[in-house]
Amino acid sequence: METFTLSGVWKPMGKVATRGRHTSGHIPEQILWSYVTQIANALKAIHSAGLAARVIEPSKILLTGKNRIRLNACGILDVVQFDSQRPLADLQHQDLVNFGQLILTLGANSPSLMHNPTKATEHFNRSYSAQLNNSVYWLLSGMQKDQERTIDIFISGISSQLMSTFDSSLHLDDQLISDLSRELENARLVRLLTKLNFINERPEYEHDRQWSENGERYFLKLFRDYVFHQVDAQNAPVVDLGHVLTCLNKLDAGTDEKVTLISRDEQSCFIVSYKELKKAVEASFQALLKPARRI
Repeated sequence: METFTLSGVWKPMGKVATRGRHTSGHIPEQILWSYVTQIANALKAIHSAGLAARVIEPSKILLTGKNRIRLNACGILDVVQFDSQRPLADLQHQDLVNFGQLILTLGANSPSLMHNPTKATEHFNRSYSAQLNNSVYWLLSGMQKDQERTIDIFISGISSQLMSTFDSSLHLDDQLISDLSRELENARLVRLLTKLNFINERPEYEHDRQWSENGERYFLKLFRDYVFHQVDAQNAPVVDLGHVLTCLNKLDAGTDEKVTLISRDEQSCFIVSYKELKKAVEASFQALLKPARRI
């Protein structure tokens, strides 16, 4: 999995270099809200454990997937500044301020925020909704004593965005499950084709040169011809992927549906079910797995 930092993905100067693509440097509001909800969730876990993140800045936020971010280097200042003791409440309030500065920096596309906060704030106000502006302002006021400010109170104020982010996560889960289902189907068919190729046209097995041509294995050879080697009325090859996938799926499921298999010389005709063919595949493959007989 590729990992980037937010400072490396969202670059200033009006252009963004995102995995080889260049787009506008303005972060869409929905993506910014996604960052807000994820960081708020992380801070809730940290503060609930009686800790403070202390380091919240673009170079320490990891982007590990599509809009999926993770906090990095949390608590590192507790190690490098162990002799500097501050009340936990102050550190957690500072987390809120740092959180607000991070979102403002990303939204204003200005890493020099501290040098020109007024201009960055004006740009942010013009670019984003009142709700996002009010949320960032609330965070930046985290050190003020006029009212209680905690990450839990902040999360309560952005509940509508949390639901939106949750809904997006559910859609992503649905997409991943759909992709996984397709890959699972592909894997089943690959295993089935592998077994058939181990069996069909095998030149010799246990000193029997006709092993693949005898008994139930002969049905499998004719089934291979039925699936892959059909021709039309003009004797042209029938290249129908839908037919192939349908037949293989029926074989994998072992349905009771019958299929007519005709020999290449058209002198023999067999009517067998996919269930019988599946049993033939498994029995023949298991025979190949048996230890070889000694001469």
